[in-house]
Amino acid sequence: MVKLKIDENVTVKELRRKFKDAIGLSLRVYVGNNAGKGAVKAEETDKLGDLADEKEIPANSEFIINPGMTAGDFEKHFQSAYDIAIQVADASNKKLMDNDSLLLAPEGLSQQSVY
Repeated sequence: MVKLKIDENVTVKELRRKFKDAIGLSLRVYVGNNAGKGAVKAEETDKLGDLADEKEIPANSEFIINPGMTAGDFEKHFQSAYDIAIQVADASNKKLMDNDSLLLAPEGLSQQSVY
């Protein structure tokens, strides 16, 4: 299990670093809750609290990535929790991961927190 600490003052750069350190993959973050055609990528210096369309991000919240969670599930649950669209890409950030790709192997993992 991986815990990502999230609050309104976390920048896109910090979130991407936390995700990369924890999972080894890249994260694309968008302005608002649209990651589809015409979506606008967030700037590295943007704060998550400024990107959310209609929800406030609770102070000191944690987003938990459990073993067996797929990229598609992560994207869906993150958007639902924070109203921010994201996409998971490969480690070099060149290709989006398939929605069915596992973020963490389902067995043999210890709990890890990323700050």
